[in-house]
Amino acid sequence: MFKHILVPLDGSAPAEAALPAAAFLAAQGNARVTLLHIIERDAPATIHGARHLRQCDEACAYLDEIRQRAFAPEAAVTCHVHEAAFADVARGIVEHEDELAPDLIVLCAHGSRGLRERIFGRIAQQVVGMGRVPVLLIHPPASGAAAFDCRRILVPEDGQAEHEIGLQVAADLARATAAQLELLFVVPTTATLSGSEAAASQLLPGATRVMLNLAELGARQHLQQHLITLVGVQAQAHVLRGDPAREVCATAEKLNADLVVLATHGKAGAEAFWSGSVAAKIIRTCTRPLLLVSAR
Repeated sequence: MFKHILVPLDGSAPAEAALPAAAFLAAQGNARVTLLHIIERDAPATIHGARHLRQCDEACAYLDEIRQRAFAPEAAVTCHVHEAAFADVARGIVEHEDELAPDLIVLCAHGSRGLRERIFGRIAQQVVGMGRVPVLLIHPPASGAAAFDCRRILVPEDGQAEHEIGLQVAADLARATAAQLELLFVVPTTATLSGSEAAASQLLPGATRVMLNLAELGARQHLQQHLITLVGVQAQAHVLRGDPAREVCATAEKLNADLVVLATHGKAGAEAFWSGSVAAKIIRTCTRPLLLVSAR
């Protein structure tokens, strides 16, 4: 379970949508919380309709007000304002991974171009691409700050060993919060294959169908093995056929998942991370809270 949660805030109301999740997880794991504001070099006067915090004293006062308003009096919450201005706020957040040693970063997924056009903002995108600490992305509600709970956790699986760290993190969180784990493995159909696999299916449709049917059988065996080895966790397994990203998002809605946990590489920065992977598609379209765990 997380023991130190970092919450970067820019002073805007959308960014504060991350606070209920941070407060919930801190209370569940008896974790300490650091509220962070980074002074941005040549910052605009406003951000997301609010006055931009460009001075250290006003940023300190803002974070202290948030500490008192969003967290219980007994919560271990500290405020940290980085006074030396950063031209790249995302880089500043990632550099604080070493300085402050958090084991979770909670960010609100808001962006200047609107939620549907860019479902989470430039800064959140870059933090995921550059850093190694798990990042919890919260989508801002239409109004106010939505409550956060953790009763049902969806964990998409793909059978790759390096992605198993996502299941490990989800299982630890489920044990701490008594949440139900929903393991999901999506096997494509011939119609939802892409790239070279789609081309091969056109040349060898029968062989492709056989291979996908074998993949479905392997997926069921893979998830069943997880159900056997998971200790102290209530879990169910689901194997579906279709487009993986679309099925993950649809299942999250169908099961009313409180959280979706994804393991990802983020290999060569933000641009490579968003270059068309299944994880990238899920992040663009899923409106549920997303916990991204680095597989690097």
